[in-house]
Amino acid sequence: MTPEDAPRDCSEPRALAAADLPACLALSEIAGWNQNDADWRLMLAVGRGWGIDAAFRDSGSRLVATLVVIPYGRFAWISMVLVLPSCRGRGLATTLLRLALRRLAAERTIPVLDATPAGYPVYRQLGFTGTWGFRRYRREAALAAAERVPGAASGPRTRPIAESDWPAILALDTPAFGADRGPLLRALAGRLPRSARILIRGGCPAGYVLGRDGRDAIQIGPLLAVDDAAALALLGDALAGIPGPVYLDLADRHLALLEPLRDLGFALQRPFTRMVLATPAVAPGVPDRVVLVAGPELG
Repeated sequence: MTPEDAPRDCSEPRALAAADLPACLALSEIAGWNQNDADWRLMLAVGRGWGIDAAFRDSGSRLVATLVVIPYGRFAWISMVLVLPSCRGRGLATTLLRLALRRLAAERTIPVLDATPAGYPVYRQLGFTGTWGFRRYRREAALAAAERVPGAASGPRTRPIAESDWPAILALDTPAFGADRGPLLRALAGRLPRSARILIRGGCPAGYVLGRDGRDAIQIGPLLAVDDAAALALLGDALAGIPGPVYLDLADRHLALLEPLRDLGFALQRPFTRMVLATPAVAPGVPDRVVLVAGPELG
């Protein structure tokens, strides 16, 4: 960056609005993250965000840091903590985090987030505690069309989600996640309908899966299932017909599913830790049935 392009003064945090969407998207693209315009619109529709502007000598003022909070009842998700590379080291992320934490404390709402290894010590200093983890895997391209998730072909069959399935989906999802996130799940279901699947066993829901388009890869998740057989069936049908890159965020407690994923070409990218700012430090919900999370930005 040339001296003419170097940022000068930074503003106080302000609320993000729809007009900021292009600048928000630019920040996540610079960071190499997978969010697209639809993701940003969804997060700002169901949540709220703050940003910081910086003045540049030749290009005027523009958004250089963001943070989003998505409310889920008694807890809220902190995500999209982004800072333009040329503005890092100025405490902008910490300023936004402290603002969000003050607001949530005033509302008696528990902050939750998913931290990368680089972010983990930063959040620890702010009082967050790790609870459980998941790992992101990426597949660059599908294998031969005839190949499926090993074990899925002989397992139970899934079907597309229907409007009448939502009460059953939420009955499975709400206790596992720890809150009713129906509006968000319904929005995600419309993003990649062919991967929105449910498995009914004995008249009861045994699992469901959703997917969505991303900036450079499809994201499959959330996926909740009562056992590995159900998870494999849902994953196999969700991946069917997707030729290009795919991300999966697999909960560590379900690493028994890793071998089938490796057979399909999925490789580890990085781990995440679910962290909470609460005493006792217990993550929301009962996550045993959470196989794939929706993504670190959504929970």
